[in-house]
Amino acid sequence: MSRIDFAGEAAARHVEETYLTPDVVAQRARTLSALALRPGERVVDIGSGPGLLAHDMARLVGPSGRVAGLDPSPAMNAMAARRCADCPQASFEAGEATALPFAAASFDAAVTTQVLEYVADIPLALAEIARVLRPGGRVLIIDTAWDSVVVETSDRARNARVWAAWEGHLVHPNLPTRLAPDLGAAGFETVRIETIPMVSVGWQPTSYAGRMIDAVAGYAAGAGRLAPGEAEAWRAELAALSEAGRFYFSVDRVLFLAVRRG
Repeated sequence: MSRIDFAGEAAARHVEETYLTPDVVAQRARTLSALALRPGERVVDIGSGPGLLAHDMARLVGPSGRVAGLDPSPAMNAMAARRCADCPQASFEAGEATALPFAAASFDAAVTTQVLEYVADIPLALAEIARVLRPGGRVLIIDTAWDSVVVETSDRARNARVWAAWEGHLVHPNLPTRLAPDLGAAGFETVRIETIPMVSVGWQPTSYAGRMIDAVAGYAAGAGRLAPGEAEAWRAELAALSEAGRFYFSVDRVLFLAVRRG
């Protein structure tokens, strides 16, 4: 399995730009609504990336609360710290989902978005989240069900090969299908499951769909699983469909909200 490098400055900027697209901004609003943070609460953001969600959460918990961001990328942590410079209750450090550097029962809430699909040991990651949450604390998880992706194309076999190549960089390309029982085994009660559809009928370079198509084509071209030029031809067809007003892209992300028993 070939991985995507999220560690550098360029990767951090790419993630930030993607997270600023309208689709992901709307997802962030749904995340905040579901978490329902209150002033004074303590929340850990696992895979905090460029700090957009952390900044919103820091404003909600206020100066008496705490937001602890965790990300393995120094570039992401530096970007997040700059973004949250006006919120001293937010801090960021390097770390992994399977070894959270926090004391037991030190948080009221935890959130992780588009992270666990890259983590090999899901039971360990969920056990770590349960450990750092107080009894009754809540966790919100969002990951993509990549088998749900649909695009308009005249070459479905090629399209399937491109997406199969893309899924090669993920540990769990369809994590939502197993997450409810895994949460139960880790001591959580799932209280909400929602699908978040990411749908586009036009391809703009600044849209989520546009950025995903570029990312998928770029990764698939270098993954060594396609014929030379196949990923580029796939992208060119989608661009032509967009010009003709026949573009379609959709994929489902799934939100899980669960409460720690005890």
